[in-house]
Amino acid sequence: MAEHRVRIAAWTALVTLPLAGLAILLASPDADVHWENHPAHFWLVLGTSVATAILAYVTGEVADRRGDARLFLVSLGFLAAAGFLGLHALATPKVLLDGPNGGFVLATPVGLVVAAGLAALSAAPGEIVTRHVRVLRVGLFALMAIWAAASLAQIAPLNDPMPPESGSAPLTVLAVVGLALYGYAALRYAGLYRRRRAAIIVAIVTAFVLLAEAMVAVAFARNWHASWWEWHVLMLAAFALIALAVRAQGPSERFSDLYLEATAASTREISVIFADLAGFTTFSEGRDPREVSEMLNVYFEAAIPAVVRHHGGEIDRIIGDEIMVTFNTRGDQPDHPQRAAAAALDLQRETAALADANPDWPRFRVGINTGEALVGVVGAREGRSYTVIGDTVNIASRLQAAAPVGGVAVGAATLRHLRGARVEALGALPLRGKSEPVDAYVLQALR
Repeated sequence: MAEHRVRIAAWTALVTLPLAGLAILLASPDADVHWENHPAHFWLVLGTSVATAILAYVTGEVADRRGDARLFLVSLGFLAAAGFLGLHALATPKVLLDGPNGGFVLATPVGLVVAAGLAALSAAPGEIVTRHVRVLRVGLFALMAIWAAASLAQIAPLNDPMPPESGSAPLTVLAVVGLALYGYAALRYAGLYRRRRAAIIVAIVTAFVLLAEAMVAVAFARNWHASWWEWHVLMLAAFALIALAVRAQGPSERFSDLYLEATAASTREISVIFADLAGFTTFSEGRDPREVSEMLNVYFEAAIPAVVRHHGGEIDRIIGDEIMVTFNTRGDQPDHPQRAAAAALDLQRETAALADANPDWPRFRVGINTGEALVGVVGAREGRSYTVIGDTVNIASRLQAAAPVGGVAVGAATLRHLRGARVEALGALPLRGKSEPVDAYVLQALR
């Protein structure tokens, strides 16, 4: 406990240093040295914008894949900061524009406030936010486009080329709003840290504090003086800190410590496909491993698009010749049994043509099962993975082993959800690990 308090005290002292330095600069004008270098400003701001945009893309891609509203809002916050920072870079005189542009000059404090609002939302995303995350993304892009167009068109009140004065009312209001929002977000994420103790959460909290301090510097700094350069450096430091924390995480599920509880671990009805090549071991015996690998790659190039691109399945894992595919892990596929069944039939149809052209190649057997499973992050540190666990998964694997070569076996739970399915009963099968036989069927076609 004493060591923890020392760490908190050290962190507090460290994050308050920039604010103390700003206060000294503002109180001592002679110390607030003037340095006007337009190229340095342009590349510093543009570089920060590009790096933050990359961070926004990476977090957004994971948020989409996991269906996590918190991470999605975090990515939008990064995107807002990156977009408006990019506009501010264009305001650098004599670089791309002949003179200063009022809208582009104001873009930084506006972008910081928008990012602060998204950060506050991410700290406690509500049900409405969860249901309308796509609308928020479109709205953010629209806002940045409208701001850029209005700035270039010199539409009031963005037609004043002179930058706002230090301590002016608009900048002060933006600073107060940003401070409140970033402060709220930092406190909420600090609460999350008490539950999860992850370095990336510390980085998020620290970044929000630095961005709040940047808001103060934006409002009261003297243009082209050290106090003015400080908020540029604070923004760069905030996003660089998050990027470094992300890079330090394991390669799999880098952002899992930020997931909502429902994403990290929840029980959900899903459908699972297992596909395995019957006779693969015999085929591999005595063959050059490169020949075996080429065969697998040809099969996977046909099988994976059939289940992922065409039917919305997610590859959970590929182990040797076995593919495990899941449906509805995000809770957004109410027709997941139908999707899984159609995907399995397409997989067999696509790979059958390859098997017919190569008679010595093994062929797939496929099993499908539907039911409740735990969906979430399993493992620790570098060994974490996002997967599904439960009896539903085990039965799907056993059904695959019981399926005929080139066929698709489904459990009774999946069959109940299929419309117009033509099946052949396999009977009650004694599956390994199950105390009671399980009814199974060969799926031949869907209407």
